Amino acid sequence: MSDVLSYRPKAGEIPTSPGVYRFSDASGRVLYVGKAKNLRQRLSNYFAPLRSLHERTRRMVTSAAKVDWTVVGSDIEALQLEYTWIKEFDPPFNVKFRDDKTYPYLCVTLGEESPRVMVTRNHKIRGARYFGPYPKIWAVHETMDLMVKAFPIRTCNDTNYKRAMQTGKPCFAGQIGKCGGPCSGRVTIAEHRERVNDFVSFLAGGDRRFVTEFTAKMKQASADLDFENAARYRDTLLSLEAVLEKSAMVLRDSLDADVFGVVHDELSAAVHQFMVRGGRIRGVMSWTVDKELELSTGELVDGLLQRVYASADRVDIPREIIVPELPEDVSEMESVLAERRGAKVRIKTPQRGEKAALMQTAQINAAGTLKLYKTRRTADFAARSQALADIQEAIGMDQAPLRIECYDASHLQGTNIVASMVVFEDGLPRKDQYRRFNVAESTDDTDSLYQVLSRRLAYLSEPEEPVLEAALAAGADESANTGTDAEGEALALASEIVAKPKKFAYPPQLLIVDGGQPQVAAAKRALEDSGQTGIQLAGIAKRLEELWLPDSDYPVILPRNSEALFLIQRLRDEAHRFAITHQRSRRKRDITTILGEIPGLGPARISALLKHFGSVARLREADAVAIAEVPGVGESLAETIVSTLAAPREA
Repeated sequence: MSDVLSYRPKAGEIPTSPGVYRFSDASGRVLYVGKAKNLRQRLSNYFAPLRSLHERTRRMVTSAAKVDWTVVGSDIEALQLEYTWIKEFDPPFNVKFRDDKTYPYLCVTLGEESPRVMVTRNHKIRGARYFGPYPKIWAVHETMDLMVKAFPIRTCNDTNYKRAMQTGKPCFAGQIGKCGGPCSGRVTIAEHRERVNDFVSFLAGGDRRFVTEFTAKMKQASADLDFENAARYRDTLLSLEAVLEKSAMVLRDSLDADVFGVVHDELSAAVHQFMVRGGRIRGVMSWTVDKELELSTGELVDGLLQRVYASADRVDIPREIIVPELPEDVSEMESVLAERRGAKVRIKTPQRGEKAALMQTAQINAAGTLKLYKTRRTADFAARSQALADIQEAIGMDQAPLRIECYDASHLQGTNIVASMVVFEDGLPRKDQYRRFNVAESTDDTDSLYQVLSRRLAYLSEPEEPVLEAALAAGADESANTGTDAEGEALALASEIVAKPKKFAYPPQLLIVDGGQPQVAAAKRALEDSGQTGIQLAGIAKRLEELWLPDSDYPVILPRNSEALFLIQRLRDEAHRFAITHQRSRRKRDITTILGEIPGLGPARISALLKHFGSVARLREADAVAIAEVPGVGESLAETIVSTLAAPREA
């Protein structure tokens, strides 16, 4: 393949102005749309030598047949044109966030003569005001029921409303006390509109003035001995307080902000959004996306903000937008949103305080969303079958790898070397067959993998028949010498041994190691030394998610977003998680063992020392005077601790 793209324009042909560019294939389909403050500088990144490009970027530019650009007057115009083209052409290499489900909203149809409140998943009703989205359908129904008790407005459908207004007979919902519209015969259209305005005002900001007003009315009715109205105001207050309690206070009352958590890996990304209005979380939403190109967090945030606010109503754009990383064109984005909102909009990344804590919560939720998305995708039977078939074809196996084992080595600055083995059968984890390994001494990760695989593969070399024959022979000799029935006992014992499944009883069809060519070479050496054949070997390199096969100069590149790559990535991540968990547990056990060997140190004093210094490493660095300051530790014991921790430990 030529290292220079045939359609590459000359450097002097590309302007240095801001603009928007499009990569298209031979049929004219737009593959990617991007914006730039300097078109020449940005496009030169795509036309660098192909071997230096990221694999996903290389695939995009080699799939394209031409590149076009449009110069605009400012960075703001570039931002607006980019969104217009993405919406028009739907390019496959641009990030496209999608909801993992359709969320329910609380909707008030303000455009009607007598607005109604309802629960809907349709977010396109003209003239309607939406509240939410809510994570669960029962949550929005519960909120609506409570709000209608406090502000009785119309809940019946349009057919019942028209019939009631024409006949003068209350609608069915009004007859049973579930509808407070004009169709119930209790209020006029003008009075109902006032209630609707109060309904919307309360939900928009959790306006506590209503609580104050109803409290005053309740007290006044009680003082006037009007206990019936006092009880009605009391019930209204209870409903309002219940609604407020369901939206926990997270920040100051005046805060209106959208908080985004963004978590991503090499293949996918997930977003979790908190909609904070009046200091309370009024809505929750999440998205997932399969990444076609390698994108930073800032680039993901850029695409996310365009997706969320490009078609948003003015009232849905908050004063503040809190994100984990600012996009490159943050000032232009703020200008576009401010123009659409009619007031200033700030995009920020908090470093400390309550906003940072809330964003961290959004990050945790996004991580959970990403994990759930990947788990569901892997758990699907059709997807698993396709993944195994794709792996078989990609690496040239005779049959689909129904049993796959993945290995990862982990260490802490060359110490506490451990390794993990995870097993997937039919594309699903077999956690009962996971194994952990401790490595006493090793020169590097490749040596650690060689040792671990040699130990594991040795189990496959143990023959069962010689075990039975040796046991029977020993039993016969003992019977001849002692005259007892040792032969029968030996036969029973040997049969039991053979009947029991051995450790690592089944060889894998595919063995994967975490790493590239060096790790694969070490694993191949372990296979050869153990005499095992018929096991396919591969390594997965994290940087580009590429598969390396033994004695291969080039990696196997699995298609982006393929089920095969998803399965192999999950195997690698699971092996890494399992190894890290084992290493941490060993480290914690070693800490307890080290301190527990010191005379005079019991569990209470060990806990006090670790709480005071934070770790054994800091405790090692402390002198006797600092250690003696810990409650319960005297000067003599402090000297003993210093001398014990300073002494070299036997391996």
